[in-house]
Amino acid sequence: MWNAAVHAEYLHDHSDYGFATENAQFSWETLKAKRDAYVSHLNRIYRNNLDRAKIQTIQGYARFTDDPEPTVEVNGRKLTAPHILIATGGQPSVLSDDEVPGASLGITSDGFFELETLPKRSVIVGAGYIAVEMAGILATLGSKTSLVIRQTGVLRNFDAFISANCTKELQNNGVDLWKNSQVTSVSKTDKGLEVTIVTKDPEKKNDEKTSTIEEVECLLWAIGRQPNSSGLNIGSMGVDTDERGNIIVDEFQNTSRPGIYAVGDVCGKALLTPVAIAAGRKLAHRLFEGKKDSKLDYSTIPTVVFSHPPIGTVGLTEEEAIKSHEKENVKIYKTSFTPMYHAITSRKSQCIMKLVCAGKEEKVVGLHMQGLGCDEMLQGFAVAIKMGATKADFDNTVAIHPTSSEEFVTMR
Repeated sequence: MWNAAVHAEYLHDHSDYGFATENAQFSWETLKAKRDAYVSHLNRIYRNNLDRAKIQTIQGYARFTDDPEPTVEVNGRKLTAPHILIATGGQPSVLSDDEVPGASLGITSDGFFELETLPKRSVIVGAGYIAVEMAGILATLGSKTSLVIRQTGVLRNFDAFISANCTKELQNNGVDLWKNSQVTSVSKTDKGLEVTIVTKDPEKKNDEKTSTIEEVECLLWAIGRQPNSSGLNIGSMGVDTDERGNIIVDEFQNTSRPGIYAVGDVCGKALLTPVAIAAGRKLAHRLFEGKKDSKLDYSTIPTVVFSHPPIGTVGLTEEEAIKSHEKENVKIYKTSFTPMYHAITSRKSQCIMKLVCAGKEEKVVGLHMQGLGCDEMLQGFAVAIKMGATKADFDNTVAIHPTSSEEFVTMR
């Protein structure tokens, strides 16, 4: 879906590059059919891989029993083993109609993939990466989109440099941003949904303004995720969870009950698919290959937000670096420029980059960027930072010209 939105962006630039594309039309239906077919193809590949590995697949809802030994029951059948792994993932958080009247009239990111047509009018609620990605896709493909956030910016857990720039880019791309706002009710009319929003003035505590967005075809809640741990009866097994239901594990993915392990989103840490895969591999190496020290290093995990333009980030934010290394031991390098791609386009989008360095040797402990191609740039830089690269190492690397990535090795 993000790739389709990128195509829509490039259409605005075609005339500047000499191409005539006045009659270009977009079909959500065509895209959805091809996307769904591809996902089905992937599902078949994964199922075939399991079959080839002679892994028995049992489809159903599993829960732990009250038996003395760790036992799982599925479809009335009890299963036990020396090693049981919980990898049930997570799901989008939802609000009840008691919390926000009419909240159930909205959908989550799961429902986004079931949309049969492109909504003419969309409202996204949330400030995290899923909200940012959904708003960017819908707006870029032609849906009039509003994004409702509780504070003044999106991606508040990211480096402030990235948060501020992404907030600006959303508005530059036509997203109607409602800051310091919350949805208080949703109702259904013959013309669509009516979303009531309360906006607070941060400088005046009691100053509130109530507004309504009408004729909404898609209200999407992107207000966080929660673990798929309820209904597993893990409490009877002595498996500890935190107040949100995340399964508590140690650095080796062990739960509080010997022989039961957990990886992925159900643990509530670094909610990324590659993280779950990596943790699972490390666990398998430890349990079945005798590598007793095998564990995933959860520090310096690279991540990309598929915003417009995309964001790449790895390591500590400036604020985190100051907390862990003290302000006088942290040095920041940053830049902002227009990528060469936009040299001749009327549509402009900045690229911003930031290095967070610590100590006398200026070890690079954080790298943050937003701009064209930043999604593909990040992996290589993440390897260097994981290996302990310093600013001098970056400086000693010859630049690739003309590219945006060369800015990281020419910063002064």
